[in-house]
Amino acid sequence: MKYKITNGMYMALIINMLYPKAIGITQGSIAREVGSDMWISTLVATLLALLIFWLLVVVIQRIPELDIIDHSKVLFGPLFSKLVSLIMFIYFVLSFGPIMVTFVYHLKDFFLPDAPVILFIVVAVIVGSYAVYFGIEVIARISLIGLFCIILLNTLLIIGSLEDFDIRELLPVFEFGITSPILASRHHLADWSIVMMMCLVILPTVNNDEGWRRSSMFGVIFSLIFVVMWPILETGVLTSQVTSQYLVACMQMARSAHIGFFLHRYEMVMIAFFGISVLTQITIALLCASVCFSKLFGSKKYHPAILPSAIIMGAYGYWVVLNHNRAMGILENSWVTYSLSITLGIIGFMWIIGFFMKKKIKNAK
Repeated sequence: MKYKITNGMYMALIINMLYPKAIGITQGSIAREVGSDMWISTLVATLLALLIFWLLVVVIQRIPELDIIDHSKVLFGPLFSKLVSLIMFIYFVLSFGPIMVTFVYHLKDFFLPDAPVILFIVVAVIVGSYAVYFGIEVIARISLIGLFCIILLNTLLIIGSLEDFDIRELLPVFEFGITSPILASRHHLADWSIVMMMCLVILPTVNNDEGWRRSSMFGVIFSLIFVVMWPILETGVLTSQVTSQYLVACMQMARSAHIGFFLHRYEMVMIAFFGISVLTQITIALLCASVCFSKLFGSKKYHPAILPSAIIMGAYGYWVVLNHNRAMGILENSWVTYSLSITLGIIGFMWIIGFFMKKKIKNAK
């Protein structure tokens, strides 16, 4: 990709890629395991994400002009890079399941219950593919709008929730012990894995590679601020027991906020704010999958790969969201295992192998 984006856009992409599922679906999954300690699991996952992001940036900065697939080509040759392309393409196809769960269940379950599932999938794929065609710069500019919407959404929620907030609901801390919140953090760390895999593909398009580490760290920290308030408010207002009963806990939280007194039809306004972020997530997943698909077949441009990637991802997303029980089984079990295994495997392997192949890296530079 020849496009370049600023470090500020890069930070906005990090926040938008994490936010939708992290507040929409993940907190309910964590609440079902650790109750009121779900905010601790969110914090633990973010601290782990900071460490992994540092390793990620170290890996890409070795040859800052190349993404992780081209890195593998330099170190091990074209055949190995095709294997990495295939693994990453499969990853982004699998990631489309959780992304579609977030997108479809927010809209269908709460606003358009009679609309067929295929309608949401087709709209998401068409809109996402159209944005991908124009490149990362257009998507990054949209993510800035999404960041502004996230700030407004969080501000409205805080204003409407403080009246009912009871801090005593957060007690006792570590009710299920110390290890349980740490283990439950895997659900939120799986959300972070999508962000990390995105960065492995798009980081070379970010200007000023010397500022990558700082931008990544600030992106993670700001994401924590925007996300961690949701489990805290959900516990203090709804209670963790109520939160655990909902598939889309954030919508119930939004309904409990006293915003309707001064903003009529506020639920539609809030879902509109939320929609920008989830569409950014859809678009980035399609873009990264298209890049991996094109490099798998040796194409220098990703545009011809947009249509086949969109069809494959749309079909998988439709299969996942068609059944609620299947969707939650995938989200809370297989998806967590596969996403963390692939992400940590690729980043860890490339980081370690770089110490043994410094000569090749130096020549590539």
